[in-house]
Amino acid sequence: MKLGIVVNSINTEMDDYTTTHLAMAATNLGHEVWYMGVADFACGPDENAHARAYSVPLRRYRSTSAYLNRLRGPDARIRGIALEELDVLLLRNDPAEDVIKRPWARLAGVNFSRLAMRHGVIVLNDPDGLAQAMNKMYLQYFPEQVRPRTLITRDSQEIKLFIKNLGGYAVLKPLSGSGGHNVFLVRPDEQANINQMIEAISAEDYVVAQEYLPEAAKGDTRLFLMNGEPLQYQGKYALFRRARRPGDGDMRNNMTAGAVSHPASVDEAILQLAEAVRPKLIRDGMFLAGLDIVGNKLMEINVFSPGGLYSAERFSGVHFSRLITHALEKKVAQMRRYYHRLSNREIAVL
Repeated sequence: MKLGIVVNSINTEMDDYTTTHLAMAATNLGHEVWYMGVADFACGPDENAHARAYSVPLRRYRSTSAYLNRLRGPDARIRGIALEELDVLLLRNDPAEDVIKRPWARLAGVNFSRLAMRHGVIVLNDPDGLAQAMNKMYLQYFPEQVRPRTLITRDSQEIKLFIKNLGGYAVLKPLSGSGGHNVFLVRPDEQANINQMIEAISAEDYVVAQEYLPEAAKGDTRLFLMNGEPLQYQGKYALFRRARRPGDGDMRNNMTAGAVSHPASVDEAILQLAEAVRPKLIRDGMFLAGLDIVGNKLMEINVFSPGGLYSAERFSGVHFSRLITHALEKKVAQMRRYYHRLSNREIAVL
């Protein structure tokens, strides 16, 4: 299998990223893996897309740090590659990271991968589905009972009234943000700061005002779904809990904002949430997704580059990256078996 992986930039990848673990697992299983950043694409006069791509020397790797060092080192393989050469193209770039400094980059992966699809390349997650999920508005398309109460607006007075009706507690965040950037917890004793919070977010984006769930103080749970189903092996699920360090006043549970991962277990509420979102994720061709859950509510759905898989592997003892690679192998085999008659959305969740 020839696997392409799209990232924001190979220079910003880290050894604990889910993408790195997926790439190393595929390489160790004998597959040819090529990285490409969103700035590496081009479309020639023949209307076929290609990219400057990077690959590690072919060998087995024992650590993701060694893998990345080789990828960025002097002995890395670097060449132009036609996207139609690939069997699978994984879109693992996060458009939210490019909103401010590189707005041109946000849709690059989605747009160029559509050209690859014309030649039968399997693109995951489905780019047309991802185009609908470019920001937190995507959550509003899922059943109301699984979501916290939410207001999306740039009207400060409307936001203040919404917070008042919630009893003075709410979470404010940008519509297109990620990694905990400009995320604020509003409390009844901090009303004087609301204007500054709203101004900070609205300077860049729409404001998402969300019901604050007290259970969030204990962190949230990230559950991975593959092909619309909870990712699991022999009853061990790919999930973990994220929480702030004791005594840390920051309410964000993002790993990049300093949160710590902990073991977690599946309960009926989590499985019901997964079942509730499954139909739309399947319809949208979302092969791999990360659900962020607090109590019995779904806070966010990450379908671009759900991270933290290494934490799930560490706590469960299951090599989920290898299971995901095997799932890709099966998709390639099915696509060949059906002579490329399956649509990308169909094969994405098959």
